[in-house]
Amino acid sequence: MRGIGAKIGRSFGAPVMAQVAAALLLFGGGYIIANRFQLIHSVAYRFAAGDAPSAATALFFLAFQAAALMAALWLFPRRWAAVLLFLAGVSIAVNVSYAQLVAELLDAGSLAWLLAEVRQAGNAAGEFGGELLWAAAQVAAALALFVAARRLARRAVRWPWGGGLAVATLALLIAPSIVYRHAALWPEGAERSLYGLVADLAAASPPPPRGAVEIVARAPADTPRHIVWVIDESVAEAPFRRLIAPTLADTPHVDFGVAAAMGHCSAPAQVALRSGVDVRRVDAGADLRRTPSIWAYAKAAGYRTVLMDGQTSGAPQNLLLPPERALIDAYRPMPGGIDTDLKMADAINRALKGDAKTFTFAVLRGVHFQYRDHYPAGAIPADAPVAQQYATALRWSKAGFFGRLLAGVDRDQTAIIYTSDHGQNLSPGALPHCSREAMADEFRVPLLAFLPPRIAARYADAPRRGHSVSQIFPATLIWMGYDPAAVTARYDHDLAQPTARFVWFGRTVIPTGGETAIDVTAGADFPGS
Repeated sequence: MRGIGAKIGRSFGAPVMAQVAAALLLFGGGYIIANRFQLIHSVAYRFAAGDAPSAATALFFLAFQAAALMAALWLFPRRWAAVLLFLAGVSIAVNVSYAQLVAELLDAGSLAWLLAEVRQAGNAAGEFGGELLWAAAQVAAALALFVAARRLARRAVRWPWGGGLAVATLALLIAPSIVYRHAALWPEGAERSLYGLVADLAAASPPPPRGAVEIVARAPADTPRHIVWVIDESVAEAPFRRLIAPTLADTPHVDFGVAAAMGHCSAPAQVALRSGVDVRRVDAGADLRRTPSIWAYAKAAGYRTVLMDGQTSGAPQNLLLPPERALIDAYRPMPGGIDTDLKMADAINRALKGDAKTFTFAVLRGVHFQYRDHYPAGAIPADAPVAQQYATALRWSKAGFFGRLLAGVDRDQTAIIYTSDHGQNLSPGALPHCSREAMADEFRVPLLAFLPPRIAARYADAPRRGHSVSQIFPATLIWMGYDPAAVTARYDHDLAQPTARFVWFGRTVIPTGGETAIDVTAGADFPGS
C-alpha cells in the first residue's frame, strides 16, 4: 500500500498537475452551466441585495456539492460513472428546463405541481420548444464538459479502486443531500435535487382525512335538483366577453363580469375551488386537504356527486387525493379530441334530465396552450399571431357549447356555474399562465350562472366587478339548502356582493414533502395588480 501511495505521489509532476487543473476547469465550467440558476438565485441575487453572508454560504455549499460530484466522476469505474452521469443528467434536465421556463428554482411544491400537470407535457413541449431546446443544449454542454473532465483527470492520475474507496466516495456523494435536509445550507445542486425532492414527496405523511360537514342542510323546497360547476381551461375573460358572450344574449343567465381566479396555475386553482377557502382567515399555515370539500357538502345535502374530466383518461388530476376521491360517487374521464367540450355538453345535458339529485363538477378541455391543438388544421394560417390562434381555439371550443348544454333542460330545477380555472396573458412572448411574476390577465376569468328564476332573482342587483371564484363555493352551499349566515361566515360572501377578500394560491397549494407552509396571497387588490 505504501508503494502504491509513493507511486501516486511521484506522478504529480508539472504536466500531471496541468492536466488535473485543466480537468477541474472543464468540470467547473460544466457545473456552472448546470447550476447557473442556483448561482443566480442563491448567490448573485443575495449578494446584490446586500446579503453577502448568505451568498457566501450558498456558494460554499455549491462548491462542496461540486467537489463531491467531481470526486465521484474521477474515482468511479466507467460503468459507475456512466450511471452517475445519466442520473445527474436527468436531474439537471428537469431543473434547467423548469428554471428556463419559470425563472425560479424547483422545490417540492413545484415538483408536486409538475406531476399534477404532467398531462400538459405535450402542450408545453409544443409551445415552448425553443426554450426547451436551449435547456437541452445546456444539459448536453454540461455533461460533455463532465465527460471531458473525467477523461483528462483519469489520464493524469488513476486512483486504486477498492471497497474502502467505493464506500468513502459514495458517502461523499450522498452527504450533501443529507446535509441539505438537516442544516441551514442551500441550494441543492441541480445534479441531485430531483432525487432529493422525489424522496421528500415519497416520505411525506399520507394526506389527512377530510373534515366533517358541521352545518346542517335544511333542504328547502326550492333547492335545485341538479347543480353543475363547469370549469373551463385557460379561458380569459376579455376574449370570452368579445367572442362568446354575445352568443348568449337570448339565453337567460346572470353575468357577474370579470372574476378573479384563485390561482394562475390549474392545479392550485382547482384545489382551492373544490376545497372551499375561508378567505378572511386563510394564511400560509392553512391546509386545504382538511376542509370538508364541495363533495362532502353535496353528499350531506342528498346529492349524488359526479366528476367529469375532459383532459385526462387516467386517474383524477389536479391534486385530487384519495380522501377526496372517496367522496365522489362517479368519475368519468372524457377526453375526445378537439370536440371534447361539445361531447361533454351533451353528456351533462343527458344527466340533467334525470330525476335523482346530482352535483356535477365538469372540467372542460378548454384552450390550454398550444392553441393550434384546439381547432382543425388549416383553419387559419400556421404562422398566425398567438392572439388569433387563441381566438380561433376559443370559438371552436365554445361554439354551440351552451346551447347543447341547456337544450331541453328544466331550468327551474337546474343551477349551472360557468368559469375558468385561470385566465391567459396573451402578450407576445409572455408565458400565458403560471408565470413567475403573475399578471392580472392570468387571473381574469368569466363568471356566469344559469339559474332557476327564483334563485336568479337574488342576484338581479349583483355587481359586475369585485367577484372571486372563491364565492362559488358559499353560493352553491346556499343553493343546496345550507344556512347562508353560517356559510358566508365560514367561507366568503355570496355572489350578491363582492368578495370579502381576494385570495390566490401559488404552486405549493397544499403542504408538500417537508414543507408545511403553503403559497398563498390575500388582500383587497385584484390578483396580479
